[in-house]
Amino acid sequence: MPQLPPITRALLLICTAVFCAQMLLGDWIEVWFALWPLGSGHFLPWQVLSYAFLHGDMGHLFFNMLGLWMFGAEIETIFGPKRYMQYLAASALSGALIQLLISPLLGTMGATIGASGALFGLLLAFGTLFPDRIIMPLFPPIPMKAKYFVLVFGAIELFFGMTSMRGGVAHFAHLGGMLGGWLMLRYWRGLPPFPPRRR
Repeated sequence: MPQLPPITRALLLICTAVFCAQMLLGDWIEVWFALWPLGSGHFLPWQVLSYAFLHGDMGHLFFNMLGLWMFGAEIETIFGPKRYMQYLAASALSGALIQLLISPLLGTMGATIGASGALFGLLLAFGTLFPDRIIMPLFPPIPMKAKYFVLVFGAIELFFGMTSMRGGVAHFAHLGGMLGGWLMLRYWRGLPPFPPRRR
């Protein structure tokens, strides 16, 4: 497992502290900082980023923080702190925007919380940077190359997003996080749909 660079360590601590505050203060935090659909009457602009720091239960927090450690720590050392934070913000923001667009189509008025959108962005970056690195997922415990791991989990999210539209999991926010990460990588490299970068 990689060492913890400063931004990843700070995010682990912040998300854990926010979760403890949720346990103490209850629904009050979610009313203000979870991502609410535009037509719910609870939407506030800062929620497009603040939702990523909230989690539903201990398992939700644990697996997201485990993924942040496994994938984010190594990516931070490659990107550097500034680009790493930009990448995470782009993934979380894109996940929020996709969720806001999809929610009216699904007829859902519930809130979205969790760092999963940013985490799926990190997963895409890991698969792009280390395509042949072997990953052993917890479910299923089958070793596979990172590039296939990304494709499999992306396909699973799309499948469940299309078939379990009222299942309580923001599958499209996860896919949106991958989209935001992909667009940020394209932007940095000067690839379409962005203009070439000047040297």
